[in-house]
Amino acid sequence: MTPVLYSHPFSSYCQKVLIALYENDTEFETRMLGPEDPEAYEELVDLWPVKKFPMLKDGSETIHEASIIIEYLQIHYSGPVQLIPQDPAAAVEVRMLDRFFDNYVSTPQQKIVFNAIRNEENRDPYGVQEARDMLDAAYGWLEARMKAREWAAGNTFTLADCAAAPSLFYADWSHPLGDRFPAVTAYRSRLLARPSFARAVDEARPFRKYFPLGAPDRD
Repeated sequence: MTPVLYSHPFSSYCQKVLIALYENDTEFETRMLGPEDPEAYEELVDLWPVKKFPMLKDGSETIHEASIIIEYLQIHYSGPVQLIPQDPAAAVEVRMLDRFFDNYVSTPQQKIVFNAIRNEENRDPYGVQEARDMLDAAYGWLEARMKAREWAAGNTFTLADCAAAPSLFYADWSHPLGDRFPAVTAYRSRLLARPSFARAVDEARPFRKYFPLGAPDRD
């Protein structure tokens, strides 16, 4: 039975899972959560009342949260690209970096975006500044780390890079790296050149007009 991914191509966490699927050419079906397939969202809510996506359905199993979906794929649909190292110590570093990108890059980036969606009277400039400060701190920490690395955890593309790609992609749109963090900017460019992420980015292009801050004319 082919697993089914409930997702949307413009979602950063959905892109994170898509990268893992594309890295190993894993066969799967897609249920896109949008007006094109209204029943898909109804099915998602029925299976997962929290209403968060992506969600993977594999037979009678439903797997939630992007990182856990990728872990599941490695166990049940393993391929030539091992995104989580077999060595326990190396795996700890990869998982730590995965949490770093989700919590300290993606989360503050989304805070900036969600604030822009609100009505003017409900906006939170203090919270947005906190998010920008967090991104600056995260960029600075990552800058020192990436000066001597090709990928987040070293020389091998891993789960951490699956998390980094969409996180840094959208974060640079929301809080630009500029010229301040050349090693991070170079890493972001390597991620964009990775075929698995390049495919995810291309699939999301039709939806750029919906980015609340205005998608930049690049990437």
